[in-house]
Amino acid sequence: MESTRQALLNSTLLPYPPTIIVVHPRENRSKCTVEPLRTKPDFVFWTYPQCGTESLDGYIRLGIGGAPLSPNDTLCGLLVLDGTWKLAGRMESEFSEMPVRSLSGPWQTAYPRVSKLHEDPSGGLATIEAIFAAFHEMGRPTEGLLDQYHWKDEFRQRNWRLLVDAR
Repeated sequence: MESTRQALLNSTLLPYPPTIIVVHPRENRSKCTVEPLRTKPDFVFWTYPQCGTESLDGYIRLGIGGAPLSPNDTLCGLLVLDGTWKLAGRMESEFSEMPVRSLSGPWQTAYPRVSKLHEDPSGGLATIEAIFAAFHEMGRPTEGLLDQYHWKDEFRQRNWRLLVDAR
């Protein structure tokens, strides 16, 4: 199946490189907000620590502490780490050589979380929310990204100023 998917990616003329989502194997797929993106040809999934065959040349990593995303990044490939904050932090070292870009926000999550160990960083978003926000800030189309996200209406409502102000 993976070779069929790769052939489809190679034959599809995308206006920009596919978004690569690196999923930690301990991430619960039934709760994973990006799971519906697996069927979209402009998304590629890697299971950490394995990397796929795609080159990361021209890619940027979505993270905290980098320069803000902008429309200047539209044609860059986007790499996103998917795991709990603790697991994603461990995964970052594998991709430390990549340029990091941050959301300019302040985006607010709609994903209900309760952690007994750690408090999420302020502005901590579900992975699908972060991808939506990144695409929005990069000037990429966001249609369909949140279609299967249970809290999509609340997310849009909480962030309506960011969505309206940029247009």
